[in-house]
Amino acid sequence: MKILVIQQKMIGDVLTSTIICEVLRKEHPDATIDYLINSNTKPVVTENPFFDNIIEFKVDYKNSKRAFYTFLKQIRHTNYDLVIDAYGKLESNLISLFSGAPKRVSFYKWYTQFIYTKTIRRASEPITNASISIENRLRLILPENRITSEIVKPKIFLTEEEKEKAKEFLQSNEIDLKKPLVMISVVGSEVRKTLPHRYMAEVIDKIVSSTDANILFNYIPNQEKDARSIYNLTNYKTQKKIHFDVFAKSLRGFIAILYHCDALVGNEGGAVNMAKALGISSFTIFSPWIIKKDWNMFEDGEKQISVHLADYKPSLFTSKDYKTLKKQSLELYPSFKPELFINQLREFLHKNL
Repeated sequence: MKILVIQQKMIGDVLTSTIICEVLRKEHPDATIDYLINSNTKPVVTENPFFDNIIEFKVDYKNSKRAFYTFLKQIRHTNYDLVIDAYGKLESNLISLFSGAPKRVSFYKWYTQFIYTKTIRRASEPITNASISIENRLRLILPENRITSEIVKPKIFLTEEEKEKAKEFLQSNEIDLKKPLVMISVVGSEVRKTLPHRYMAEVIDKIVSSTDANILFNYIPNQEKDARSIYNLTNYKTQKKIHFDVFAKSLRGFIAILYHCDALVGNEGGAVNMAKALGISSFTIFSPWIIKKDWNMFEDGEKQISVHLADYKPSLFTSKDYKTLKKQSLELYPSFKPELFINQLREFLHKNL
């Protein structure tokens, strides 16, 4: 049996959808399972044992109709028996259709349902602490009566060599791993997913004053200006604990460094999902326009905690739909002052550091 799982999106989505492959491996141990993802997300699934092949969806396929058509023909010639499309956008719609697989499953949309042999309606409320994102993905492959009993957590797999190299890198930068080490998701993937700089600086000050932990910043090169701005807003004592220039040159390298951290604190996004997949404690700060119940995976109030402005000021969200909140995100953020959640943060640090 040949199975294709499709998830072309961001790092968090690609990592989360590996649970589909894991459950499929249990259901069909002798099947060949291929995982189709965007090329830039490959580092989060390298070494994963629950699929056989990574099929990269390259940038060329987006920019060239000819290249995309050639790719579609390659998919067709593979003769898949089952396609699970967790993405459900135009590109994956076409891949599913051209695959010619006798069984094609995706989420229900009235305008694409004809492409698939089976469509699943997303639930709107979670039934476990795994989050809707986990549960709905499981609905693509499991009947409803098995969801709660077969919850699976996304996992990242590192080699011992990768772990050791990251350890040596940190120690070479004079970071004592016997002391608490906290990764800060200091900048979100966009401004609407980034806590105001002065608030984030206040959060970092609190972490250092409460724990005397060493601090690492998670940011990509084009975010360095924003990261530096936040660094400059922290107090002098905090700055002595921030190792601003200690960061990995690759996503895989970042994951290996994160493995050695005691906790991750900061903006919701891919880094949070990676921390959870490594079993690292996380304190997640959600953007006002992101629906918390969709992505607060495996929150337990101790090792995994998340906060959202709606937790404290629900009246700001009355009668506002997702699109409205997205437009008003920057207007809502100033109300999300650290004083609202600082006690929860302090308790989280006490339990996990």
